[in-house]
Amino acid sequence: MDSTRQLGEDKISKLLLKFSIPAIVGMLVNALYNVVDRIFIGNGVGSLGIAGITVSFPVMLVIMAFSMLVGVGANALVAIRLGEQRKEEAELIFGNAVVLLIGISTIISITGLVLLDPILELLGASKEVLPYARAYLRIILIGTVFQSTSMGMNNFIRSDGNPKMAMNTMLIGAVINTIFDPIFIFGFGWGMEGAALATIMSQFVSFIWVFSYFLRGKSTIKIRRKNLRLELRIIGSIFAMGFAPFLMQIAASLLNFIMNKSLVQYGGDIAISAMGIVNSILTLMIMPLFGINQGSQPIIGYNYGARQFNRVKETYKLAVIIATIITTFGFIIIQVFPGFLIKLFNNTEPELISFGIIALRRFTLFLPLIGFQIVSSNYFQAIGKPTHSALLSLSRQVLILIPLLLILPNFMGLEGVITAGPIADFLASMITGVFIYFELQSLMKKEVENSNKEDSFKKNDEILKDF
Repeated sequence: MDSTRQLGEDKISKLLLKFSIPAIVGMLVNALYNVVDRIFIGNGVGSLGIAGITVSFPVMLVIMAFSMLVGVGANALVAIRLGEQRKEEAELIFGNAVVLLIGISTIISITGLVLLDPILELLGASKEVLPYARAYLRIILIGTVFQSTSMGMNNFIRSDGNPKMAMNTMLIGAVINTIFDPIFIFGFGWGMEGAALATIMSQFVSFIWVFSYFLRGKSTIKIRRKNLRLELRIIGSIFAMGFAPFLMQIAASLLNFIMNKSLVQYGGDIAISAMGIVNSILTLMIMPLFGINQGSQPIIGYNYGARQFNRVKETYKLAVIIATIITTFGFIIIQVFPGFLIKLFNNTEPELISFGIIALRRFTLFLPLIGFQIVSSNYFQAIGKPTHSALLSLSRQVLILIPLLLILPNFMGLEGVITAGPIADFLASMITGVFIYFELQSLMKKEVENSNKEDSFKKNDEILKDF
């Protein structure tokens, strides 16, 4: 049986767990790339090393943004086309995505290397932090094509009905990164360069792993030479569907840029280092939500394309419940053990630890609401409404948080930077609640209409049988 048929037939709870658990593990593993780097650098290099990665992070978010623009956008289209039983069209979209991932990542790599120092200075690197940031980001940019392509193509393994394989892609890379980090940083004494080199080596292995899956001939959708020619209509559709997560990551990059500028102005390099740690911890808490999104997206997309609206609604509601449980658990851990979490990254600088504890508790005050907000935004993308998804994705970071970061520090100083986060979380969740209420009402109407059509077909069949 075609492995994608399970998306429209199996029990929703079983499907969501089957697809989400590997994706959650995969996303957590993916988050460990930066977190592990910061832990080893914080203990091996110090706070300036953490600041160097933090200043570089907006560039890494841009790399991730283009990977999601193509990977997530094309994957959403592929899931819908498979639900509509249009396999050839799905493979054409996939082929175009492969070319785009390689081409765009190559352009980013070359541009970043040429303009490396000006970019880092623009992002807030001080004279003390610049050498650390330059040493790290230069090597990361060299490996951009491996990171972007493996991450983008991994989405299609899930849509192909093989979530465990997708999880293994990220797991292998993270394990390699974790093994090489201490060897390169402490054993060889390579510091920032060692952390970056461990990262791109692990991403290269993931890159080879992903390509081998589709080249071995066992996948439902395949890489075909005839589909490796870019078509404008396909590119436009991919970009439209991937626009929401792309904007979300670009907004995250812009947000990090503005926050770093404020942190430098009101708190200096220690404040940047502390918020770098806070963002690492927050990333570990939020990444499972993106795993839920990746697990639920093919289920929602396939069933929406197949007009099984009851399954669409059930998948969404279950995803929200699981996401809220995860964020609530993360909130409790953060509020109870903030000192332990901060000291994992640096246990020798009291000023860094003190401010880190305050910032971590304050910035994550409304963390339990984030699960609902992120899953709901992804729902609109999965059903082919990228504009709604983009608006909700950007509501927290662009429409609310960035203005707050520009306004509050003028009156509250450093306190304003760490207070802006929870306010944005609360307001964005309220906006999302309004959007999702009307969408669920619309979905219920479609469900009723679909049910009435089925009843009509059944009556016609009964009449024909009587004749």
